[in-house]
Amino acid sequence: MPCAVKRIGIGIEKDADKVLESASRLSGRCEIICYCRPGVISRRDIEPRIRIAEHPAPEQSLVDDLASGRIDAAVRGTLPSNSTLIALKKAMGVDHLERIALLETAGGTKFLLTPVGVDEGWSVSDKVELVKKGLVIAKKFGLPEKAGILSGGRFGDLGRHHEVDASMVDAKEVARITGAEDSQILIEDAVKTCGLIIAPDGISGNLIFRTLVFLGAGHGHGAPVVNIHKIFVDSSRASPNYTNALLLAVSLLE
Repeated sequence: MPCAVKRIGIGIEKDADKVLESASRLSGRCEIICYCRPGVISRRDIEPRIRIAEHPAPEQSLVDDLASGRIDAAVRGTLPSNSTLIALKKAMGVDHLERIALLETAGGTKFLLTPVGVDEGWSVSDKVELVKKGLVIAKKFGLPEKAGILSGGRFGDLGRHHEVDASMVDAKEVARITGAEDSQILIEDAVKTCGLIIAPDGISGNLIFRTLVFLGAGHGHGAPVVNIHKIFVDSSRASPNYTNALLLAVSLLE
């Protein structure tokens, strides 16, 4: 079915102009619905295929419309993270969310990173599933269909600390099961050839994300949630725009 008939919702609390500008870039391909509180957006000069859905609790309205099928996919945009994700978990019947983030280095290299939540990806089986789901997204977004599995050290560091040893054993097992590359701790090399990077655990993945985006002049372009039956792309207010987050949602519909 042509993407032009699809409806993508995106939330707005702050930086309305940034969200609207991003939406306008895709308005010819899909119908974009912007969810916000009453009065946040002037209805003048809104493109024909961009609609405004005003609600006192726009995050709940966005999630409700996604769950009911009134929209085909959703992007958090600039809605508050905590209340939006709580609403999403409740609506989807899950106790946690698994996300795969699309990141971009200061030099312009894009790659997927997971796990990025502190409660995500702690077991070998969890990471194996994230590899499978992440490579599907990498293909859809035109990234290398190769995964790099990170651990806490180089091969020569084995024996220095039991936690490092455990992370290396896990990485080797994940690589064996999935056919991915055991990249050790060398993320700087892994991003050159791998479209998907698997962090050792949710804490280190979250630190990689935050260091790159908030300290390292990189960008976060959105993180699809992969353990629910609907398409929801989480996003950061630090994003330069939301075009790639919307494109991620579109690509997952195709």
